Amino acid sequence: MRPPSLAAWLGFTAAALAIAFAPAVADGGLLRLLSEVLITLAMAQMWNLLAGYTGLVSMGHQAFAGIGAYLLFVASDRLGISPYWMVPVAGLGGALLAAVVAPLMFRLRDAYFSIGMWVLAEIVRLLVAKFPLFGGESGVPLQAVRLVEAETFQQNAFWISGAIGLAAVAGVYLLMRSPFGLGLMAVRDNELAATSIGVNVWRNRFIAFVLSGLGFGLAGGAHFMGTMFVSPDSAFDINWVVTAMFIVIIGGIGGIGTIEGPLIGTVIYFGLRELFNTWFAMSGGWYLIAMGCIAIAVMLLAPRGLWGLARERWGWRGLSVQRHPPPCDEASLPVPLPPSTQGRTA
Repeated sequence: MRPPSLAAWLGFTAAALAIAFAPAVADGGLLRLLSEVLITLAMAQMWNLLAGYTGLVSMGHQAFAGIGAYLLFVASDRLGISPYWMVPVAGLGGALLAAVVAPLMFRLRDAYFSIGMWVLAEIVRLLVAKFPLFGGESGVPLQAVRLVEAETFQQNAFWISGAIGLAAVAGVYLLMRSPFGLGLMAVRDNELAATSIGVNVWRNRFIAFVLSGLGFGLAGGAHFMGTMFVSPDSAFDINWVVTAMFIVIIGGIGGIGTIEGPLIGTVIYFGLRELFNTWFAMSGGWYLIAMGCIAIAVMLLAPRGLWGLARERWGWRGLSVQRHPPPCDEASLPVPLPPSTQGRTA
């Protein structure tokens, strides 16, 4: 495969610089909105990694976001450590939960896997709500916030969200360009054929599943650290996954390989949300109806999403992870035998 293009490196560098200097020009409200955008982008990329590149459509990844948030809160408060340092613990919690439930969930296929994941998330939510350590149904505030400076808390939380968002995009891009990424796409396209050429289907799916749990755990921990409060209903809300699905469907699901789909879908989602809520002042019900109609229209008119449509119409490649066969060298091709000797070869 060709090395990453200069445009890709320039894009990542520009995004990193924009995130680094955003607190200098943006107020607190804008930083909170941008943090939400970056966290949602990370979740969409992780969901797309599993559904678009592995073929596992999950309706229960909110379990990893919720368990990551609760681990961050409890660890920070009990150990008296700044919540910034507990964000990796949130990611490890999501990854560990994914590793534990993977052997059970992988026994399910297609719709059964999706429903099983949703049931798993509900079980985890009910268990968390039963423990007084986690605040029960009422939730728990982030008391360890007193260990950090109030003036810098918002910008540090934004930088953490930015790092998670950038890491999700760059990580999926580099992962899918690796031999492991090629194996993932082979498993998604044809599991039997992938097995026949030596691809370990279970191992590849397990790694992708754990990585997606890690990403959701990090994103959930960072998001609720910024809000400084977490409850079972908000942490394990299925809307985390519904939003990721909407973004990926609008932008373009994995297909033959697209990193840009969740990027475009995230921008469109938040643009539509601000348009409907702020400018049109839609209530919650009408807002959801409008979003649903847009998703249905995109699925009917552009099944591969808006980025897939642009790629087919104008040949845009972007952060492509497609494989291309090596160029054929005519000099290395075997020379055909003359007709008089073809029938006498051993």
